[in-house]
Amino acid sequence: MKQRSVHEGGPDAASGETPRVKGRSRAGRRLFVLDTNVLMHDPTSIFRFEEHDVYLPMVVLEELDAHKTGLSEAARNVRQVSRFLDDMMRDASKEQIDRGLQLPSGYSGNHGKRPSTGRLFFQTRQLQTSLPDSLPSHSGDNAILAQTLALQNEQRDVRVILVSKDINLRIKAAVLGVHAEDYYSDKTLEDSDVLYSGIGPLPTDFWDRHGKDMRSWKESDRTFYEITGPAVREWQPNQGVYEDSAQGIEGIVRKLDGDKATIELTRDYRNERHSVWGVTARNREQNFALNLLMDPEIDFVTVLGPAGTGKTLLALAAGLTQTLETNRFVEIIMTRVTIPLGEDIGFLPGTEEEKMEPWMGALMDNLEVLTGTQEGGNWGRAATNDLLRNRIKIRSLNFMRGRTFLNRFLILDEAQNLTPKQMKALITRAGPGTKLACLGNIAQIDTPYLTEMTSGLTYAVNRFRGWPHSGHITLVRGERSRLADFASDSL
Repeated sequence: MKQRSVHEGGPDAASGETPRVKGRSRAGRRLFVLDTNVLMHDPTSIFRFEEHDVYLPMVVLEELDAHKTGLSEAARNVRQVSRFLDDMMRDASKEQIDRGLQLPSGYSGNHGKRPSTGRLFFQTRQLQTSLPDSLPSHSGDNAILAQTLALQNEQRDVRVILVSKDINLRIKAAVLGVHAEDYYSDKTLEDSDVLYSGIGPLPTDFWDRHGKDMRSWKESDRTFYEITGPAVREWQPNQGVYEDSAQGIEGIVRKLDGDKATIELTRDYRNERHSVWGVTARNREQNFALNLLMDPEIDFVTVLGPAGTGKTLLALAAGLTQTLETNRFVEIIMTRVTIPLGEDIGFLPGTEEEKMEPWMGALMDNLEVLTGTQEGGNWGRAATNDLLRNRIKIRSLNFMRGRTFLNRFLILDEAQNLTPKQMKALITRAGPGTKLACLGNIAQIDTPYLTEMTSGLTYAVNRFRGWPHSGHITLVRGERSRLADFASDSL
């Protein structure tokens, strides 16, 4: 069920009755009781329930106060929630608080959802609660559960719903007959399986239906087709399209205008003559990825794929070619989230780059592959390595705030471990002439508080879809080794 975001006349804390708001129907209204972890996860959650109401038990305010100190993202979110609440309560009288504070309808962070028109209620009196003896009331979760149960018993004409990120609390609520849901409003998609892949086949009868008014032309070594027909309406800018046959075309959608589209034939990077820093594409998806990474008109590229599909190698090869051969970029900057797969190795000595080196094993491994193709023997490879180290900089995400990167090729590896807020903070660092490549595998999320649907990488793919200066591709075939391919499929 797609969660909506909040309602109108909820419980009157002074009288225990639900206020009747003139001109507003009670049919289908809901009262969402928010757990503390929802607010700590998304400080804007109180604005994301559309026409429904939000209720905050007193124990939630107590828990927010206990977590407001620190430099962590959760502490920052708590402080932001407190600012939101303070703004809404400014100049509000006790009677207004009892009737519920009108949620601001001008909040612009709902990304296409209807603005909030409900009310925000606080617990201003002790409600009659009756929990089983097996659930001690001094527990914070049980106190929230008791408040929700009491509201459900008092507000018969409103559907009361407990919203929590805590699975165990939702289980206890279900046992007691309280309807509980996870917080869904931060999920960009209902199912990661329907995430935009960035590539699609042409129907077998495509040319019969769309080839009548087609025209083609060449610009330098680039070939374009202008096609008109119904299938065009489903395409996205910079989407890859192909015919699933040996001699079929492969193209990228460059321009869309209603049912008319302009397709540019891709450059075949599978040919040795068109290799990128000695690297050639081994399959159709890799070829589309290299076309996007090498395109000067595309500023933002997201590449998804399982382990061994060549994400980092392709991005690094494209960056080296455009930095050292065509001089389009000044340098390559690589960064990633420092989240370990197993136990943490503790604090690391040295400079920022030295601290980041243990996390950049993928960079070193791929550089070995790229420099292994250079001529000149061991001496030539050593000289190339020295040159590359001067043009490739390793930076930590922890120090990105306030920075601006000019004419850089920025590679973000393991992007699936970023939250949407962290992803936005990094993308907005890009200055003029900078290209950003985000690489990741949403099936390998190491952050305990993110899922495939709440990952910043999924968020970026969904939000940038349709922007003419961005591109996305999902790699599907592993090219690392037969062992890695079998492990990816079978384990």
